[in-house]
Amino acid sequence: MSGEQLNLAVVLGSVREGRFGPVVANWFVEQARQHGLFTVDLVDLADVDLPLALPPVSPALQPDLPRPDGMAELTRRLDAADAVVVVTPDYNRSFPASLKAAIDWHYTEWRAKPIGFVGYSGGSGGLLAIEQLRQVFNELQAHTVRDYVSFPRYYELFAADGTLHAPEGPEAAAKTMLDQLLWWASVLHDARRDRPYVAS
Repeated sequence: MSGEQLNLAVVLGSVREGRFGPVVANWFVEQARQHGLFTVDLVDLADVDLPLALPPVSPALQPDLPRPDGMAELTRRLDAADAVVVVTPDYNRSFPASLKAAIDWHYTEWRAKPIGFVGYSGGSGGLLAIEQLRQVFNELQAHTVRDYVSFPRYYELFAADGTLHAPEGPEAAAKTMLDQLLWWASVLHDARRDRPYVAS
């Protein structure tokens, strides 16, 4: 594609009280804006009506299934995205239920799109959640890029104003991931436009 900016949705997965996620998400959004080749949309799942009870028919079989009114904007923003970055903590060696609900209520909105990850937690830096999310998105026929951003012991890395004490490493990791997302998003954007997607 040429002359058109790609849309990047940054999905903040944690909705718990007192969460640190907004600090991490806002930092990454700034990195994505400085990258300069995406239109960036921060999607906070705390603002979305996300029932854990799923519909009786899978979104894979009925993409236009009725969804709660409070989910309509989320569905629209995911559908408009050419690439997605998921910001996630580790909760008990996995990812938040809110994020799983948002994923499972959708299907075509993820399909044939590149997905990147920003993780944060204590020791693992979110890597346990990221590895499980790779399996989930693979089932949805999305493409997860290799590189990621990770913040182990995030509470030691960020200052009170949301900046990093030592930004060089995370900034370089973010640029690498964004470059990978840009390549895949460009290719898959054109593929989705030029031919119907056919599952193998």
